[in-house]
Amino acid sequence: MKRPFFVDEYVRWSDVDYAGIIFYGAYVGFFEIAETELFRDAGMPYGEVFDRFDMWLPRAHLTCDFSYPARLDDQLRVAVYISHFGRSSIRIHFDVVHRGAGVLAASAHEVLVCTDRETLRPRPIPPEFRELLEPYHMTTEEARQALDISEVK
Repeated sequence: MKRPFFVDEYVRWSDVDYAGIIFYGAYVGFFEIAETELFRDAGMPYGEVFDRFDMWLPRAHLTCDFSYPARLDDQLRVAVYISHFGRSSIRIHFDVVHRGAGVLAASAHEVLVCTDRETLRPRPIPPEFRELLEPYHMTTEEARQALDISEVK
């Protein structure tokens, strides 16, 4: 069964700027937590991934759109899912829902490139690695239905 993976987090003091609103860089921390826990849920703790598959997964791209301000102590739900598999790349998507307002606060995606550990040149994604992530492979629309958000409100 395909599904996004969810992580619930609170906006902490270290996440907000002088205006009391979450600053953009704090979202990257939420994305990192969500990605790490997605891999754990798929049966491969991040600390084992690189040795197990003899590869690295450097980030080649990150983009984020911000839709609603989150403030100190607001609860956020981060949905993480795989939106695309390429030959040697993976696009991981993040939808951040402001739990109190019930709206999309931010949406992002990053591209990870599977590389050889010695040369850092792209290499094909190992089939077993892809198979473990396949349950989280879905469209944005499918993920937002699971979040009960069909559009930005």
